Amino acid sequence: MGSEAVNQSSSSSKFRRICVFCGSSQGKKTSYQDAAIELGNELVSRNIDLVYGGGSIGLMGLVSQAVHDGGRHVIGVIPKTLMPRELTGETVGEVKAVAGMHQRKAEMAKHSDAFIALPGGYGTLEELLEVITWAQLGIHDKPVGLLNVDGYYNSLLSFIDKAVEEGFINASARTIIVSAPTAKELVKKLEEYVPSHEGVASRSSWEMEQLSYSQDFDISR
Repeated sequence: MGSEAVNQSSSSSKFRRICVFCGSSQGKKTSYQDAAIELGNELVSRNIDLVYGGGSIGLMGLVSQAVHDGGRHVIGVIPKTLMPRELTGETVGEVKAVAGMHQRKAEMAKHSDAFIALPGGYGTLEELLEVITWAQLGIHDKPVGLLNVDGYYNSLLSFIDKAVEEGFINASARTIIVSAPTAKELVKKLEEYVPSHEGVASRSSWEMEQLSYSQDFDISR
């Protein structure tokens, strides 16, 4: 892609950095791997930098390498205990070593303007659901997207719809989750996202709570 096309795409993006949650495994289907590379290339085409969980194995490695190879900045946030090469492989870009998983999520959120989950396992789901919960509570108003490759997240979305139906999730909070089958469509939806749910508390009150705890872990926009 020529520099003129990149500049045009970049001018329409309101995001400087997007945090991507994904597995340290590649999954059994090549479509998952292709989607990770496609997402990395989409970020590059829009001049968006990447924040992710560090490491170069699995889908994490594919998306981070694509962004790095495209000349964009990559920030990998990883707990010190997970840094041995046999666990994460060689990292690319800037590496931020943190004390533990809680600090990792806070640091990733702090540096990001939006969140995208690729297919993944327990860790990916845990990170995804936490930032959704933070949005529901009013801690941040950053968009959260699911890259629903080959319907990978269909059952999760059905569960959430069931929780709305049964009265455990407010219908307005269902709109927090944005999903699409391709990277291009998903990033476009995230660009257009406007929060329509009411947070439990105002963002300013959460900011004061965070500041009183530690300015280093302020995750609000």
